[in-house]
Amino acid sequence: MTALRKTTLALTPEAAPFAIRAEKASDVAAREALLDACFGANRHARTCQRLRDGRAPAEGLSLLAVSQGRLVGTVRLWHVSAGGIPALMLGPLAVEASSRQLGVGAALMDHALAAAKARGHRAVILLGDAPYYARFGFSAAKTGELSLPGAFERDRLLGLEFCEGALDGARGMIVPTGARLPKTRAVRARKAKALLLPRVA
Repeated sequence: MTALRKTTLALTPEAAPFAIRAEKASDVAAREALLDACFGANRHARTCQRLRDGRAPAEGLSLLAVSQGRLVGTVRLWHVSAGGIPALMLGPLAVEASSRQLGVGAALMDHALAAAKARGHRAVILLGDAPYYARFGFSAAKTGELSLPGAFERDRLLGLEFCEGALDGARGMIVPTGARLPKTRAVRARKAKALLLPRVA
């Protein structure tokens, strides 16, 4: 019997199972299909979607994970006011089911947070599972007095400060402050989403 030999593989960018890059206009259909697969067709009714509808994501903070030319993950950040305090809202973070063991979600988070910090943003808020996002520094320590425009679970509203004290005194409603999409773009986006929804006979 031949003994199995352990080898260590150094993942260079060429050998890596996926790469992180900025989102492009041509990625819209693939991104929407991935989001539908991850969250279901009713994802547009979710509370946080109200902070994104008709708004552009924060500049430079729409990232994708691509494997062999195929989109396998996505994350975006959006400008909001957290009870009068400027912040970013992260989401949705989505990873294709077959790629979830590759560390795609963590890589997208690391890249997105590093990019947000480099651009001078002071804080990020999200709605998600505390045990997962705690590894990136998120907690509910300063979000207890904040609200969202719809139903949400209090312990899932989490915040991360890049600058100490950035969320001090944050209370009240989280509202969108990002640039509004031109009407034609917003209508086109809604039509694209409609085309991607499964047809029911």
